[in-house]
Amino acid sequence: MRKLKTRIAEVLAAVLAAFAVYIAGFGIFDTIIVFGGVALAGVVIAILLLDSGEREVVDAPVGGAPVRTASPFVSVAHFILLAVFAFLVLRWMGIMLEQEEFFVDISRTDLMASWIAFAIIGYLTWRLFGIPMAIVFFGMLLYAVLPDGLGGADLDWSSVADRQWFTTDGVFGRPLQVVATTVLIFIVYGAVLQASGAGDVLLKIAFAATGRFAGGPAHAAIVGSAMFGTMSGAAIANVVSTGIFTIPIIKRAGFKAKFAGAVEAAASTGGQIMPPVMGVVAFIMADVTGIPYLKIVVAALIPAILYYASLFIVVLIESRKQGIGATPPEKRETLTRQDWIASLAFWIPLGVIIAVLLTGRTPQNAGFYALCVASVLCLILFPRFRHPSAWWQALVSAGKTGANLMIIVTSVGVVIGIVNMSGIGLEFADAIRAASGGSLLIALFLVMAGCIVMGMGVPSVTAYLILALVMGPALEGLGISKIAAHMFMLYFGVLSVITPPVALAAFAAAPIAGAKPMETGVEAVRLAIAGFIIPFIFVYHPDILIIDGFTVTGLAWSLACFMLATWMIGTALAGFDKSRLPLWESAIRLAAAVAVLTPDILSSLAGGTLAVLLIVLHYIRSRSVEALPETTTQGRKT
Repeated sequence: MRKLKTRIAEVLAAVLAAFAVYIAGFGIFDTIIVFGGVALAGVVIAILLLDSGEREVVDAPVGGAPVRTASPFVSVAHFILLAVFAFLVLRWMGIMLEQEEFFVDISRTDLMASWIAFAIIGYLTWRLFGIPMAIVFFGMLLYAVLPDGLGGADLDWSSVADRQWFTTDGVFGRPLQVVATTVLIFIVYGAVLQASGAGDVLLKIAFAATGRFAGGPAHAAIVGSAMFGTMSGAAIANVVSTGIFTIPIIKRAGFKAKFAGAVEAAASTGGQIMPPVMGVVAFIMADVTGIPYLKIVVAALIPAILYYASLFIVVLIESRKQGIGATPPEKRETLTRQDWIASLAFWIPLGVIIAVLLTGRTPQNAGFYALCVASVLCLILFPRFRHPSAWWQALVSAGKTGANLMIIVTSVGVVIGIVNMSGIGLEFADAIRAASGGSLLIALFLVMAGCIVMGMGVPSVTAYLILALVMGPALEGLGISKIAAHMFMLYFGVLSVITPPVALAAFAAAPIAGAKPMETGVEAVRLAIAGFIIPFIFVYHPDILIIDGFTVTGLAWSLACFMLATWMIGTALAGFDKSRLPLWESAIRLAAAVAVLTPDILSSLAGGTLAVLLIVLHYIRSRSVEALPETTTQGRKT
């Protein structure tokens, strides 16, 4: 029976993936049927996989119920839930199609039944994405109907049901629509590259490119995760898929277990901010803000490169501190001509995405053409992809991931709908302005704290959508440009994945590394400290986003300030540069870094001058210390 359920789920997953390809290539034939169909498919696949003891890792599965084969009683309950939800969705389709022709009076029974649908969605959210997201979902429903005297929004239960179910706002709102029409095709694209073996080639390139650097395996994890991020960007999935290879090698190079896990966690987290997919958030952000997708990708490119460059710097400093050199030549990966040719299956489709977007076509068109090109190249370059089982594997994997995304976007749609109905976002913005006392810096720190707390334990797509509704008005009310405000929220929502106490990416990496989860999370925050700085750069040095009105000199100044400050902070926190740093010098370096990042030009120049002076004096002192034993030895010989 278990195998039958798994087989049915796989068939439905493959159908969902194939349906996504059709929609991206040929368009939507009927919005009601498409949106209702994908939501129903997601629930059916999710329930069948739960029943058979499987669960696809998407973004935040930690904290949910244990994954095991369901008992007969649970199986029966799941079948009932499946049947009820199918009936409710079909009923929704019928009413919505009727409303296209004439006015339909929704009965009280239908309104009450929609709350059963909410309960089913909440249950699946808990099972697939853990307790934190379930608390958010059920908490918002409770907030909606609680009386004003108890701190609620005092909304009528029937109006909540009407707005969140019998419209295209709540469950079937924009999050689901964007995933169904745009995101799924990129999930299929990534699955094809993974199933063909292109991912293995990328990892080999990463190891070959970084073998000559001190701490090469750790750098390989960074480069590999950056490239994998262009395909999927899901932090947990990146940790699991690349970490099983990179973490043991990082440990064998001489790094501590917690450091090895932290490197992979921090690098994989960066995949969610790496264009063009950005953990599928780029498409959601384009829909929420109205900013063209291509403009968002361009704005996100330099900050993402800076994030990975900062990780590279911190790992280099740590390698020097621990005396870990480059990978021995005999152990380095050697790239053959065939490897470079095989990598074209990754590079050419990436170029196709950019080229199609530059012509003004939609992101789903870009994904469709990239998938077509990638499929042809994989058939030519990877013999194992010529077998139908590899195609099937790609479709099934993409469909399972898409099904889980359908669950989370239906629950997020309800959360967003209630935020819009209650006006809580505007109230929060007023509270931020009042608490900051008019100070932009204090307001940014308050928003940062709110983003990290609200993002903990929540998938990146979910975190961004909630933050955009709740925090967005607060940031835009401070006079910050829309794209800078939304990138600010995205970064801190993403970084919550490595921020204790709910550091999901670190918790996923720790068992692979054999380290303690909390220690791994703290170490990941230290490694990714520059990521906590970059969002403030968006506000005080907006040229880094290449937004309208940017200047080349402004961009160059922003880059110089960031890189100098990153070196100062990285060496200060490690207590090491060319040699060990005394505590007082680490403190001064931190102060210099803060001064460099300030928007005031005089303070920034003063901080920069101090930073350069500290670096020069430290290197002179270190060279003198290194030369001292040699001089002493020569004196003894004389």
